[in-house]
This record gives sequence, C-alpha cells and structure tokens, in this order.
Amino acid sequence: MDLSSAVIMALALAAGAIVKGATGMGLPLVALPVLTAAFGLQHAVGLLTIPLIVTNAWQLWRFRGESGSPRMAFMPLFLVGGAVGIGVGTWALTNLPERLLILALGIILLAYVVLRLMTPHWVLSTAMARRWGPLAGLGGGTLQGATGISAPIGVTFIHAMGMDRAAHVFAVSAMFLLFAVVQLPALWAAGVMQPLWMLQGLLALIPILIFMPVGQWASGKLSRQAFDRMILIFLGVIGLKMVLGL
Repeated sequence: MDLSSAVIMALALAAGAIVKGATGMGLPLVALPVLTAAFGLQHAVGLLTIPLIVTNAWQLWRFRGESGSPRMAFMPLFLVGGAVGIGVGTWALTNLPERLLILALGIILLAYVVLRLMTPHWVLSTAMARRWGPLAGLGGGTLQGATGISAPIGVTFIHAMGMDRAAHVFAVSAMFLLFAVVQLPALWAAGVMQPLWMLQGLLALIPILIFMPVGQWASGKLSRQAFDRMILIFLGVIGLKMVLGL
C-alpha cells in the first residue's frame, strides 16, 4: 500500500470511528464507500471485518447492562436470521450485481425516515419485534454479506423500536458483532479474504481506537430527542446515497 492509499484509509476510518462512537454504528457506512473507491468492494469488506469485530465487542461490553432488558427478547432469533443471511449475502457478493438491490433498499430506507417524520411517536412493539425479528435479521445479514453494510435493514428495524441510547447501541453492537464474526469464515470459504487484508484490518484499529472516544464524548452531551434526530438524519443520508448511487 502506498502512502496516499494509507492516508485515505486512515481518514476514512477516523471519520467512521467518530460517527460510530457517537451513534453505535456508522464505521462501515462512512468508511466503506471511500475504501471501495480506493481498493474495490471485496477488499474493503475484507479489510473492515477485524475492526468491526473489535469495536462492536468493545461497545457490547460497555453497554452490557442492557442485556437483561425485556426489549432484547427479539435478539436471539434476529441474530440467527442474520447468521443465515450472511451466507446468502456472501454468495451474492461473488456472483450478483448489487446496484438494483441497493437502489431498492435506499427507497425503503427513505420511506422509513418519512414515516418517522410524519408519525414521530410510532414505535415497533416488543411483540411485533419478536415476530418480525428473524426476517429482519435475515435481510440485514444478507445485505451485510453482499455489500458490507447492514444498517438499512438491521438498524432501521432496531431504531423503529424506540429504545433509549444505551439499549440502541447495545442492540446494534450485538448485531454488527455477530455479523462480522460469521462473515469472517464465510469470506475465507468463498475465497475472498486474503491474509494481507486481515493485517490491514489490524492496522486499521489504530485510527479507529483513537477517534471512537471522540464520538462517545460528543454523544454524551446529546438529549434523547437529539440522539434520535441524529440517527434519522444519518439514515436519511444513507438512503439518499444508495438511491443516487454515490
């Protein structure tokens, strides 16, 4: 890797780390488009696998007090569905074009943002979350395996439950951690992962671990309403990027 590529990677990872520290998500969403443009999609997905495991394990431990919350009853089957979806998505990563899928998901994501703006007090009940959790997990896992980004389905589903910040971060961290742990051997089995990419992933932890606390510090000053608004803005930007193909 030459110096310019290393600088691009470090800046993309630092920006993604700040967003992740603040919201519990955002590392691949911010960094992946830049890394894909510089190295290609398969390389970018492989490079981010180790950072995703480490950062989400850290956040899961930090918010472990939320594990016993009744709102987390949907998580086991949601994660099982996600693990199955990773296998499906990894196959798609190596065999199918992604533009049509990304366009459809972007439209769905923007529709959700509009729904929440028009009906701000609507939330997905615990019973509905348990019923639809496996399907949402399957969709999120498939998208993660195919594109390296699961938020348009997984985070949208979790956000719809209206959790407070700590519970939200715990839930999305559990999702991202499980997806990354399953994706790593899936990439090896598909012949995608390379040892060099794993080494680059370990080096990528340096800017990430430096800048994640910056985002955590900033988020500590946000009210629940401001945090919720920030997530909606974030999802809206993702939706626009997907629709416009940016």
